[in-house]
Amino acid sequence: MHPVPVAYTEGLAGCTSGHTNMEEKKRGLSLIHLALFLATVLTTLAAGAMQQGINPFLSPYSLWRGIPFSLTLLMILGAHEFGHYFMSRKHHIEVTFPYFIPAPSFIGTFGAFIRMKSPIMDRRILLDIGVAGPLAGMVVAVPVLLVGLSLSQIVPKASGEGIELGSSLLFSFLSWAIHGSIPEEMDLVLHPIAFSGWIGFLVTSLNLLPVGQLDGGHVTYAVLGPKQRVVAMVVVALLLVLGLTGWNGWLFWVAILFVMGIQHPPVVYDWIPLDGGRRAIGWGTLALFAVTFTPVPL
Repeated sequence: MHPVPVAYTEGLAGCTSGHTNMEEKKRGLSLIHLALFLATVLTTLAAGAMQQGINPFLSPYSLWRGIPFSLTLLMILGAHEFGHYFMSRKHHIEVTFPYFIPAPSFIGTFGAFIRMKSPIMDRRILLDIGVAGPLAGMVVAVPVLLVGLSLSQIVPKASGEGIELGSSLLFSFLSWAIHGSIPEEMDLVLHPIAFSGWIGFLVTSLNLLPVGQLDGGHVTYAVLGPKQRVVAMVVVALLLVLGLTGWNGWLFWVAILFVMGIQHPPVVYDWIPLDGGRRAIGWGTLALFAVTFTPVPL
């Protein structure tokens, strides 16, 4: 699985020639947001139904079976993006509503993103916006996963059936808290709700990679300044090793990260430091990356 980072992009605000044109542009963007969201609802419903063994093309009236997966996954992605959105608005930064991305895949989406149209002035604002998405997403993802794990079943292992998912430290701990130690001859078959929680953890860790303008790049630059580049190079090197020895998908991610750029650009007032509280939140968010990272997702 190669989900696209649920990240946001930044850019400078453009000029307009009149109030009427601005209103028309906003209306057009609203229609795009709605159309993409409804398309993502449909594709995630289809993905959830297929996880239940239903062919959505042969049985379109059974799409409702995908509701548990679709609803919880969109809740997680929506919480993440609206975390960025509301924090941006709090700091008076011009930002778009989230764009959801439908995809014909077994999870039904390539994620979501927002677009910022104002420059970020200092590291305090950079940190606030950077951590808001992952933390808001995890506030939803953790209870979703706990509910999903309680609905999941432990069954005897059947070789060659299903998709074997990797595990992060936090996922393993929560699984142990619900089911205890699982014997080696048994497997935990995830309920669709638990699967959406697993995706939420994976998306969080991907976004918290301390590289470029991903959320983790923002947080790392806010905490460490230009030293973020060194951290990014080390992480990319580790991903390259994991791609060659574990999950080949990391090679795809390394290529994407190099295209995006691994170094974070400076903010406008780069000399303004973080206060102690924000610094602690920044380190805590980077620790969240460590416990949600899955070395071999599939």
